[in-house]
Order: sequence, then C-alpha cells, then structure tokens
Amino acid sequence: MRLKLRHQTHYRYDQAARGAIQILRLTPRNHATQSVRNWRVEIDADGRLERDEDAYGNITHTFSIDGPISELAITVNGEIDIADDAGVVNGAYERFPASYWTSSTPLTEAGERLGEFAAALAAGEGGDTLAFLHQLNAAIFGQFSFDTDATHVATSAGEAFAARAGVCQDFAHVFVAAARARQIPARYVSGYFLRTDLVHQEAGHAWAEAYVPQLGWIGFDPAHGVCIDHRYIRVAIGRDYLEASPIRGSRIGGAGEALEVLIHLSGTSRSGEQ
Repeated sequence: MRLKLRHQTHYRYDQAARGAIQILRLTPRNHATQSVRNWRVEIDADGRLERDEDAYGNITHTFSIDGPISELAITVNGEIDIADDAGVVNGAYERFPASYWTSSTPLTEAGERLGEFAAALAAGEGGDTLAFLHQLNAAIFGQFSFDTDATHVATSAGEAFAARAGVCQDFAHVFVAAARARQIPARYVSGYFLRTDLVHQEAGHAWAEAYVPQLGWIGFDPAHGVCIDHRYIRVAIGRDYLEASPIRGSRIGGAGEALEVLIHLSGTSRSGEQ
C-alpha cells in the first residue's frame, strides 16, 4: 500500500508568545515493511529545523524561535510504501535489548487491579505469550469505550483502566502496562492510521508493540482490536506517550492558545498488490 500524508498543526495565540522551542518526532524510519519515498517537515517561521535522533533512534527535528509569535504552523508532507507482515515489525532500528522495555514509567505503572486483570487473562492461555497478547488486545478493545473527554495527556494506565475509557493513547498505555506486568517487553508507538470511514483526521494514532521470542516485535492496536498492517505508518517508539510524542516543547508567554490539527491520509494499492 502506498500512503500519502499531509499533517498540519496550527497554533494561534490571543497574546503573542515571546519565544518557543519544540522537538518533533514526525519522520518515520525505514524497516522491512516500511519504505519512505519522500518526507518533508516544515515550519512557517524564521527558524532552522535541526535534524537528529533521540535515545531510541527516533528521527527528531528541533527548533527554537524568538517572538513575537501570534501564529505558528508545522507541516508534514510525505509518501511511504507499507507492506503487511501479519503485525511483525522486522528490521526496525534497535538501540536497546528487548529486556529494556520491561521497565515501567509513571504513565505505565500497572497497579494492583490492572496486574490482576493481566494475570487472569494469562491464566486462561496456559503460558502462551502470543495467545495472551492477542487476548489482551481483544479484551481492551471489547471492554473499553473510546471517549475523548474521559482522560487527558497525563492520565496513567491505571487510571484509564479504572475508567474503562479513553483514547488510543490510553488504550496503548493499558496494553503496555499489562504486558510488562507479565514481564513481556512492550512499548508505545506513535504514528498514523489509514481510516476507511473518513479522510480528514484531527489526530495521529498510537498503538503498542510487544516482544515475542522467535517472532520478534509485533504491533497490536487495542483501539481497533487488530494487529498492525499496511494501514499503519510507524513513526516513533518510547516507553510511554511522553517519550514518543509527535510534538513536545514549551513557549514563553502566548496566552489564549488555540490549536488546530488537520491530517489528510490516503492510500492506493501498488501494482501487483492484492
């Protein structure tokens, strides 16, 4: 599948900001089933984007601009080829052993209730790691409600689990926390998902990856109850949302901020694809 993306993030301020600095994780890397044809990140301000990599090998762009800033737009245009390998992520850049991804963060602490939930699911699968992960993915999808008002960016996995509601970020955190509670390496993934019900989206997407011996890393999307396929653009990984967030930074001043995000993602089958 060939996917074409345009992603614009537009900030407006009632009172101009005196300055801003941001780090962007908006550029995907190539791996066995993901091949970037072209990709460009731009800002409509007098500043320079410095390309680098973070600790996990995610491609980053950092910029610092001086004010006054009354508006700021960050635009991504890209084209990428995606193949389907039954959810397996082959050939991805790895800087740490799988065991690193069993460590928790404040956002992915399982807590007692989520730990018990994971243990109950695992007991029903007789020690089969892959079967447990599929069951976990299906359970979150089936038992949780998608509700944009139920959580916020600082909601932990335990809090989202107690509410049984949230957005894709929360579903991914719950999956990661539950997997780690069973000592299965797991991590948070940010990127994009090609939806069939609409073309214009107001946010990117998030899912999880878990490590299975003899298979490697496998992507699970508990927000949709499936493994990743040719509809997913994998951009950044981290132990939680904060480590893989698409845009993160700070500003000086800038009261009355208004944020508008518009994502246009379309796909076409390549020659010879079914």
